[in-house]
Amino acid sequence: MRFPFLLSLLAVLVLQLVAPTPGEAQGTAAAARAAGQGGIIRSVRVEGAQRIEEATIRSYMLAQPGDPFETDRLDRTLRALFGTGLFRDVSLRREGDTLVVTVVENPIVNRIAFEGNRALGDETLRNEIQARPRSVFTRSLIQADRQRLLDVYARRGRFAARIEPKVIELDQNRVDVVFEIDEGPTALIRRINFVGNQAFSSGTLQEAIASRETAWWRFLSTSDIYDPERLAFDRELLRRFYLRNGYIDFRVISAVAELDPDRTGFFLTFTVEEGNRYRVGKVELLSRVRNLDAETLRDALRVREGAWYAADDVDATIQAVQTAAQNAGFAFAEVRPQVRRNPEERTVDLTFEIVEGPRVFVERIDIVGNVRTQDKVIRREMRLAEGDAFSAARIARSRQRINDLQFFGGVNITNLPGSTPDRTVVQVEVQEKATGELTIGGGYSTDAGALGLIGLRERNLVGTGIDANVQLTIAQRRQAIDLSLTDPYFLDRNLVAGIDVFVVERNARETLAFDDRRVGFALRLGYAFNEELRQVWSYTLAQREITNISPFASIFIRDQEGKSLLSQVSQVLTFDRRNSRIDPTEGFVVRLLTDVSGLGGNVGFFRPRVDGAYYLPVSPVLGLRETYTLVFTASAGYLVQYGRRERIIDNFFLGGENLRGFEPGGAGPRDLRTTDSLGGRAIWTAGTEFRFPLPFVSDDLGLQGRAFIDTGALWDPGFSGANVADDRSVRVGAGVGVRWRSPFGVINVDLAQAIVKKDYDKTELFRFGFGTRF
Repeated sequence: MRFPFLLSLLAVLVLQLVAPTPGEAQGTAAAARAAGQGGIIRSVRVEGAQRIEEATIRSYMLAQPGDPFETDRLDRTLRALFGTGLFRDVSLRREGDTLVVTVVENPIVNRIAFEGNRALGDETLRNEIQARPRSVFTRSLIQADRQRLLDVYARRGRFAARIEPKVIELDQNRVDVVFEIDEGPTALIRRINFVGNQAFSSGTLQEAIASRETAWWRFLSTSDIYDPERLAFDRELLRRFYLRNGYIDFRVISAVAELDPDRTGFFLTFTVEEGNRYRVGKVELLSRVRNLDAETLRDALRVREGAWYAADDVDATIQAVQTAAQNAGFAFAEVRPQVRRNPEERTVDLTFEIVEGPRVFVERIDIVGNVRTQDKVIRREMRLAEGDAFSAARIARSRQRINDLQFFGGVNITNLPGSTPDRTVVQVEVQEKATGELTIGGGYSTDAGALGLIGLRERNLVGTGIDANVQLTIAQRRQAIDLSLTDPYFLDRNLVAGIDVFVVERNARETLAFDDRRVGFALRLGYAFNEELRQVWSYTLAQREITNISPFASIFIRDQEGKSLLSQVSQVLTFDRRNSRIDPTEGFVVRLLTDVSGLGGNVGFFRPRVDGAYYLPVSPVLGLRETYTLVFTASAGYLVQYGRRERIIDNFFLGGENLRGFEPGGAGPRDLRTTDSLGGRAIWTAGTEFRFPLPFVSDDLGLQGRAFIDTGALWDPGFSGANVADDRSVRVGAGVGVRWRSPFGVINVDLAQAIVKKDYDKTELFRFGFGTRF
């Protein structure tokens, strides 16, 4: 008699071990009872459904009419219904041959709100969560959204943030979800420590990474907010810094961020192993490409024997040699570097081997992301076309040219597999930005005084790339109306065409003792010979009038009163090898400018000029991450007048923008009796400028410092006399300045001192230019 009792007890224990969750208990028990009875399911009845159609519920079920009443089948049906996330509770029971499914639906989210958030707006938080109004509410979903929001705050440096979701039940099985947020303080970087560094100080290494220790002056920067992704980037920046300086064996052993107990600050510790510093040993250039002589490419080498090894120089050499080979007609040439270390001598032998790469051709170029800009506007900036041999150098140049259009906030060019292994699809993805500008503002300029500005410009007219501009300037010493229209690809050809209409009134009494008025128009037509050489021709017809001459002005200036008709043909020949036309940091540009008047009108002169600029990046030499650039500029010009009278307004003037430290027209020939500037026929200028990022200021602010030395000379005004001061003496000015690309326009502030000058020259210590936009 005891044996059946023990079996019954064992069965109860087994049932307890496999007991379902509370939400599934009723349905599972019903399914078990139904299975014990056996039989066939003749029909299915759904109870409790309100929003969800019965047909939808039936589609999720594994048990259908005609199936047997089996425990396993009913159990899987129960789990499938729970798995949809649509129901808070589900139960199954049997009524004769009918399977009854009773459901309790999850509520619907009526509204999602955020309370207590100030650092992050509602829209930012809403984009991070999965829950949406009119979606099905589940507590697991809301908890997952809570964690997502905490992660967002953590990325913003707010590790002490607390978020509590509140659920407010409404009628008709609806709920409001409110995330109550306590953002807490921002966790700033209290200290950055380096362990194991001997060759470089901790201060130097701090300059090499992106993270910064918190300081009061960093209120406009986010570099002192801890970010795990930035910490990973810092490891890479340290590696690049040491590789730039010859430490091939360098490695970051660990990068640890420790949060202080109050969760408001971090301590970053980088443990590094520097290794030995290496110099460049032998440098060889080998060609495995038929008919390609490696010696013809030796000028492209950016490394030299005996110098400290720098990974950046190796990368630059690979790119330069490969580009030179491709430009020489070997489209598939690739450069493969071979690095051999000599630990005993602490040298690195480098061999750059030029080989025949895989023959890959461009099958198709796809343009995506442009909603407004026409495809042809982007496509014509590409330096390769369908059917061309693929070239990484041309891809890089194409990206730069598209960026220089300033139509897009981002440009990304990627390669996708083509229809065959030797074909590739080039995808150009752009992110359009606003190209129209309504300019209403005011400011102050040293040359024009207080000014007001109203302008309307569209740099991408109806997506065609045409630049249209209308601008009205009203200033103390200058009023102007300018209308211009420029088509960079006139008639869809390699032609730049434009027209300018202008009315300019200038009060030059402070520098030239008269007022100047010009009314006219200019027609422009240009073309590019190749990627680097282009030429622009223009014709200008302008009515000029000199009025309001001071009665105490120089006799040479009083003789200028009256009108003149200028009919002028000009050309500008430009050879440009800068890495960017918008913000260059490397390369050079040379321009030859020529003005010829006398083809009509009553003014005759020939005025050739030449100017150039050379940009030398200093950052790689100094091993710095920030952009430091040396800029060398020079210009020279000469005026030959063959009209019926000499005209001062056609002369060159020295001072102001072309010679800082001197007033506009403040240096050069002058009437000593009246101190009026007379200008000159011959001029030259030269300058050296060192551009650098400002300390304690984030690069995102667009602030740039500069230190400069300007030199120049001006002579031969076309007039002579005992009271005319005219010599070829060199003038020198030097100073420092700041340039800010602010949201309100470009602001330039310069402090300059005239170092070498004449007694009669007029100097200027402070120079300020400002314009606002809103």
